[in-house]
Amino acid sequence: MNCRLLPWISVLLWAAIVLSMFSRAGAQTNPSDAYLNPDLPFDVRVHDLIGRLTLEEKADLLNHLGPEVTRFNILSDRWNQCLHGVWWTRPTTMYPVSIALAATWDTDLVHQEADAISDEARGIYNGWHIDPNAPGEHKGLIYRAPVINVSRNPYWGRINECFGEDPYLDGRIGVAYVKGLQGHDPHYLKIAATLKHFAVNNVELNRKKLNAVVPERMLYEFWLPHFRDCVVEGGAQSVMASYNAINGTPNNINSLLLTDILKKQWGFTGFVVSDLGGVGTMVNGHEQGKMSVENAVAQSLMAGCDFSDDEFTKQIPAAIKDGLLTEDRLDDALFRVLMVRFKLGEFDPPDRVPYTKISPDVICSPEHRALALHVAQESIVLLTNPSNILPLDRDKIKTLAIIGPHADIFTPGGYSGVPDHPVTPLVGIRNRANPQTQILFAAGCPMTPDRNSRATRPAFDRAAELQKAVDAAKSADVAVVFVGTTTAHESEDHDRISLSLPEDQEALVAAVIAANPKTIVVEMNAGPLTEPTIKQNAAAMLEAWWDGEEGGDAIADVLFGNVNPGAKMPLTVYASPDQVPPQDEYDVTKGFTYMYIKGKPLFAFGHGLSYTTFAYSNLQVTPREMKPDGQATITVDVQNTGARAGDEVAQMYVHEVTPAVIRPIEQLRGFSRISLAPGEKKTVTFSLPGSQLAYYDVNVHNFVTKPGAFDILVGSASDDIRATDQIRVDAPN
Repeated sequence: MNCRLLPWISVLLWAAIVLSMFSRAGAQTNPSDAYLNPDLPFDVRVHDLIGRLTLEEKADLLNHLGPEVTRFNILSDRWNQCLHGVWWTRPTTMYPVSIALAATWDTDLVHQEADAISDEARGIYNGWHIDPNAPGEHKGLIYRAPVINVSRNPYWGRINECFGEDPYLDGRIGVAYVKGLQGHDPHYLKIAATLKHFAVNNVELNRKKLNAVVPERMLYEFWLPHFRDCVVEGGAQSVMASYNAINGTPNNINSLLLTDILKKQWGFTGFVVSDLGGVGTMVNGHEQGKMSVENAVAQSLMAGCDFSDDEFTKQIPAAIKDGLLTEDRLDDALFRVLMVRFKLGEFDPPDRVPYTKISPDVICSPEHRALALHVAQESIVLLTNPSNILPLDRDKIKTLAIIGPHADIFTPGGYSGVPDHPVTPLVGIRNRANPQTQILFAAGCPMTPDRNSRATRPAFDRAAELQKAVDAAKSADVAVVFVGTTTAHESEDHDRISLSLPEDQEALVAAVIAANPKTIVVEMNAGPLTEPTIKQNAAAMLEAWWDGEEGGDAIADVLFGNVNPGAKMPLTVYASPDQVPPQDEYDVTKGFTYMYIKGKPLFAFGHGLSYTTFAYSNLQVTPREMKPDGQATITVDVQNTGARAGDEVAQMYVHEVTPAVIRPIEQLRGFSRISLAPGEKKTVTFSLPGSQLAYYDVNVHNFVTKPGAFDILVGSASDDIRATDQIRVDAPN
């Protein structure tokens, strides 16, 4: 049974009811007013509405939690979240967390998930507009997702919310996600996406006072490209200014970031919103004792922040009167915010807006539940399988030991909604195993539950439970141990303190492996886990992440071979904490990520095995010489040389042979996930524009493609290159 939430609406009545939705007509408005005329261009209508507003009404409309503007019946949007499902007070479909979605390396699937999420968002919105008494929170259509900060810092608590450590991968996934959320109607938005957190945000400790000292080159090369992709190509309608400062300037008042780069260089036409309490971070944080609230509001707006909290309502009129804020800048901010709301169809008859026809029946529909299963299946990474113990033969296993603190709990992740009957790994294995197989279960050790869990931690006899796990492992043909983290260990406001498994989990894994060498370890976490001993001793390892409401079934499908894993790591798993530079080092060339790592990682960026094998051949680069503004086409043949159908992610990296500055060891510049039957061969094609070979030259303050040779490296992972060639960039004429 799914969690359709609105049985009080008959599908047969939907078409009739929807015609009465969203009406703004009333005593105070006239349908002949220009701003209500859907045949006029949006900009004309927005300017008309702005001209009717008082200063106080303008201030109210720039507060995302502001009061209703009663003269025009304009409600506060009240914003929402949808990182991996709609964050609501009632059940919605919950997908794997964002880092797991990134592990699919499948932009078509990313788009499909985001499209399904925004359908549910519209279904909720449509439902409460039809029935003002509909259950659940009543919020608008501006959503604070996706998080596209790069996970440069492996200790960062919010890795579950992001797409990994590489700006190129983040950009490709981010563009697909934004387009899926916002829809593809040429006139209207389905919902409005908000990119966060802009920019250089990946430390939680003292984040509201933190100053990130970033070299100019690194800012443009590493910290901004994916934001540019999602703005320029993805068309994101909103960008959130992060709490931190960059080189001494808090981002909420950072005109270089919010106006010069975002609005002028990139041509961003949407609005900038502060993070929650962003104005307060200056008054009480960065500029404590130096800046009044009125000055903080005025400086935020003048720097390019358009939308914020209650301080905007209270202080904008005074800031205008005191000459701290210009009316032109105020009206520009209001224009940007209202343009998005007009594009969402708030001021138009419902029959003009295609998305008003989305029924609440989409919420937790069987189709969306099936998609959550598919995403979870595609996100699971096979880390090791040295003796090919996986996949398990369900018909040959008589006794199976399921062990570990993650085996029978559900960790939703950050900004998660309410899941609908989530499937834990233990339940999933029971669902998929042979009914004749005896399944033994022992938690083995305690683990601190999810930060948002209301469950109390029960009394736990550590010695007795560990012995129970060992006894189960000894009695079983195979043992599967589920370990990892919860949001008690890594989350917003809470960076990790270690790259190892927390609490007693390392000892549990060691004891189970000693009792039964046929032990498979399944990691369920977000940030990378540095566990070299487990890698060396486990019969196999899977990375399963926090994998959504269908995760238990997906894990079982991979264990039993119903699904051949094809995911790849979107981040580096460091071999030792000693490999990781300090958290306050923002120059990634000092050893961060696969691009600049010193030494060999435990698991490389792009790593992921399969139950079949793939061969690469016939790498072709055309042309072999090009100008800096040219473009090359790279093709390679990939063949499934094994006995099972499977997915492979072909990855293309580049490396400058004789760089003028420190350049990456290798840098991702293309990827493609393909499905291949046994023996099947496909040609994968990558496009490589000269701009993707450029570096940021601080002498000219711009990107430059230096003439010379570049290696083209194609393979299955950043450390598993199967075919190489070179291309030469000639000097411009």
